[in-house]
Amino acid sequence: MTLYTLIMKTTIDLPDALAAEAKALAVTQRTTLRELVVEALRTEVRRRQSIGPVDFVFPTMSGHGLVADLAPSDAIARSYGLPE
Repeated sequence: MTLYTLIMKTTIDLPDALAAEAKALAVTQRTTLRELVVEALRTEVRRRQSIGPVDFVFPTMSGHGLVADLAPSDAIARSYGLPE
């Protein structure tokens, strides 16, 4: 039995610098840009699937309004339970 891999052609817009970097990497690794993108996309899809949904709870600060010394990045870290 012969197995065929279906290929869907699509167009995506990439930042010029990223496209140039990816093309250069493909050349140094003796592969095609297509194969580099396919491998990277597969890896990222698997990584995101393995993470699962994130329980997001917006933190409250004891009901006293905004915290003046809380940077946006720290608020995000607290929201996701990440180290600050």
